[in-house]
Amino acid sequence: MKIVAALALAGLASSAIAQHHHWSYGGEGAPQNWGKLDKEFATCSSGKTQSPIDVTAAMKSDLKPLAFDYRGGTSEILNNGHTVQVNYQPGSTLTAGGRRFELKQFHFHAPSENTFNGRHFPLEGHLVHADQDGKLAVVAVMFSEGAANPLLAALWKTMPAKEGDKSGLTEQRSALEMLPAERDYYQFSGSLTTPPCSEGVLWLVIKKPVTASKAQLEAFSKAMGFANNRPVQPLNARPVFSR
Repeated sequence: MKIVAALALAGLASSAIAQHHHWSYGGEGAPQNWGKLDKEFATCSSGKTQSPIDVTAAMKSDLKPLAFDYRGGTSEILNNGHTVQVNYQPGSTLTAGGRRFELKQFHFHAPSENTFNGRHFPLEGHLVHADQDGKLAVVAVMFSEGAANPLLAALWKTMPAKEGDKSGLTEQRSALEMLPAERDYYQFSGSLTTPPCSEGVLWLVIKKPVTASKAQLEAFSKAMGFANNRPVQPLNARPVFSR
């Protein structure tokens, strides 16, 4: 997969895709209909390794720690009609399983898309990375209600309230601020959680949640105006590994 195409699929060009294909989280464009909206979205219905999933059991394995080499790089925050997304400047990397990926953007879903034993969290962050061949890796971070999150506090100052709104970020913050100190994780093969639901995505779901205040959670929900989570998908005997 070419890197440009991969990044478009990961949401970097999702506003144009959204306007053309009219997928959404409700009504005729809702998740259960994505596979029928366009032939390009067929994998949303036919795929066998779709995301998100409900993590109910995982195999203990000798997975290596995730190696984050993030620097301050938040450049722009935008509302593309499906999520609030923060674009990231080049130069921040993740190494997982001996593979090196560059952080491209991160965005949010409320409630969480992945669940733990059927439990949703009020918010989930997705840090989207691509390697030199365009293969994608997503680090998922769960948020529980609690103390205010410093990174969200900085980003939400210019929260884009309507679809199409965007704002440059003068203070370059590091996405490392969004991660807990304890970074054990679940790993599985999955897909994009939005059309075209392309598979072959490496999912790395951090076990320990971070916190966001009630006001921060409400600000995101108000900006979206709807729940923007895809329902969990069948595991289909996929292995889920645990570190």
